[in-house]
Amino acid sequence: MINTVVLTGRLTRDIDLRYTQSGAAVGSFNLAVNRNFKNNNGDIEADFVNCVIWRKSAENLANFVHKGSLIGVEGRLQTRNYENKQGQKVYVTEVVVNQFTLLEPRQQQSQQPYQNNNDPFAGSGEQVNVSDDDLPF
Repeated sequence: MINTVVLTGRLTRDIDLRYTQSGAAVGSFNLAVNRNFKNNNGDIEADFVNCVIWRKSAENLANFVHKGSLIGVEGRLQTRNYENKQGQKVYVTEVVVNQFTLLEPRQQQSQQPYQNNNDPFAGSGEQVNVSDDDLPF
């Protein structure tokens, strides 16, 4: 059986990091994932997917991302149910995250956008001349 989910989206809020009675970290969050088409009004809609992540990965994710961060997650779809305080059965569908990828550079402490100073062509504004002999194909 195959149960693999891969999503790319933005966090709708900061990670809700908690700890179980046994001390295991668990983080829950919602991921807004844009659909690949527009509705009748020409707007792009999004799905809001419940996600849960465990242990050290939960702590790491909570330390590195905040509301609005663009991330990729890989995991499995899980359904579960429980009885709430009113005695009603509640059904939950969520993605249990196995891996995550940060898809935006982390901003520096001064909140300045990330700048890659290793690019010799960045910001020069000059045209780069490359001859056909320099190309590998």
